[in-house]
Amino acid sequence: MRKTAAWLVRQALEEIGIRYTFGIPGVHNIELYDELKESESILPLLVTHEVGAAFMADAVGRVSDSVGVLIVVPAAGLTHAMSGIGEAFLDGIPMLIISGGVRSDMEQGFQLHDVDQQALMRPLTKATYRIESYDEVVATVYRAYRKAIEGEPGPVYIELPANLQLLSAEVEGVPAFQDESTRPWLDPETIESAVKLLSAASKPGIFVGWGAREVSGDIRRIAEHLGAPVATTLQGLQAFPADHPLHTGMGFGPSAVPAAQNAFRDCDAMLAVGTRFAEICTGSYGAIPPENLVHIDINPGALGRNYPTPVPVLADARDAVPALAQRLLESGVARDSKALQKSIAADKAGWLEEWKTHDSGDRVNPGKFFSALRSNLDAHAIIVADDGNHTFMTAELMPIWEGGGYLSPTDFNCMGYCVPGCIGAKLARPERQVIGIVGDGGFLMTGLETVTAVKNELGVAWFVFNDGELSQIAQAQEMPYQRKTCTTVGTLDFGMLAAATGCEFVAIENDDAIEAGIAAAIDWMQQNRPVIVDVRIDYSKKTQFTVGTVKTNIKRFDTRNKLRIIGRALWRKMKNR
Repeated sequence: MRKTAAWLVRQALEEIGIRYTFGIPGVHNIELYDELKESESILPLLVTHEVGAAFMADAVGRVSDSVGVLIVVPAAGLTHAMSGIGEAFLDGIPMLIISGGVRSDMEQGFQLHDVDQQALMRPLTKATYRIESYDEVVATVYRAYRKAIEGEPGPVYIELPANLQLLSAEVEGVPAFQDESTRPWLDPETIESAVKLLSAASKPGIFVGWGAREVSGDIRRIAEHLGAPVATTLQGLQAFPADHPLHTGMGFGPSAVPAAQNAFRDCDAMLAVGTRFAEICTGSYGAIPPENLVHIDINPGALGRNYPTPVPVLADARDAVPALAQRLLESGVARDSKALQKSIAADKAGWLEEWKTHDSGDRVNPGKFFSALRSNLDAHAIIVADDGNHTFMTAELMPIWEGGGYLSPTDFNCMGYCVPGCIGAKLARPERQVIGIVGDGGFLMTGLETVTAVKNELGVAWFVFNDGELSQIAQAQEMPYQRKTCTTVGTLDFGMLAAATGCEFVAIENDDAIEAGIAAAIDWMQQNRPVIVDVRIDYSKKTQFTVGTVKTNIKRFDTRNKLRIIGRALWRKMKNR
């Protein structure tokens, strides 16, 4: 039969179970979009900007068993999407990127979009492919999909020249997709070594990341048996439920909340699962695990990279953690952790009370806002945060309960993630509440994707923390420099923007408006209406993450530079009185 490469790609995507594609059609992928129009199982979504498409695809990969797919034009489409692709790459999120390519059947040079697409994508993907002939199409799509999901997941790029999409040729039928993905072999001896190390500890602790999200039940069994506190990374906030009495919060070092700092003080052994001990989750490497470290990760490059481990376990957490839990429970009697649980609960209550009693003036108190938000949302709601001061405020004040979800840009650290991320999450999980926490600066980057939500009747709410500046950087400037530079954002009337894009609008201007504002937003969501909520947040109280991380970085300087920075700050503080 005679078919185009565009037809073959569509058939292959259907075979692997793709449900959504995101992007913008152009002359180099117009045939592929025409084919997607015929699909009964794939919905192609038009976005306002390709970076939004990448964030939507990323969110699909985070909240479902499907993989998000970008279909973009080469050159400009790819460069627009690169931030979202990079986020997926560093955060370990599966994604397929399919772009058109310049014609391979022409001798002329200087074609439209004629840049080296492979070179652009190579540093930000697990693999790149360029299809040269019709008989490569289906096999390449299958190979790219397997590559995206195997081992540590990540994005994979396919370039499809425009002429192969446009012109037909004699092709074979499309073979059924066979899932041939494998997991690393689990060495039982490493599990026995882990059992021995953890059982001998007098004060063990557990630190879990994104890679542990599918084994939270087994992490619970281990924690309860060892009587160990459990901290999470930022990306791993949903890997262990905050309503468990042994949960302490994000991180365990100087940048962590008091419950975590106190529970992990004098920790003499640690089980780490699905974390790279990267800069964010360690508060700029201020959180240092004990020498007796059991580190489970599917990425061999993560084991021992930042901190040495006597027991590295190269394995999928879905294999290693249940095996470890079983052997630990067989090895002895569970420890009593009642005193530890009581201490954690008291520290958490004290921390929340400290926030609630902070004088926020006529603005919205963050402690009161997050307490009300938590009590009004379903337990299994998906929370999508952007990058900024609100990210760490959310981590410290918004508990992710059992069954709930949390998404945010982490290691690539992209602002602008939240608005499109909510769209991708809601598409993939329409039965769950999806709400976004986003700063005004982050919203300004991708806020027009609200049009996409309106067009597709998605009931999501974006709580925009509106303070008029890039607060995370402003605070990082103010503490050591005693002044702020280039962090004031332009004024935007969010009510007018909501009207212009077709969203509903709610204003929360002070503490008295919190409950009614949240209730109104949830009501609009239930009617499948997107809603923008203008929250006049008070950022005058700094998060522990900000305070601890700044101090950690200053301590790292040599004496001369430390004195220079501290002296400059003191001089400016006195001068500005």
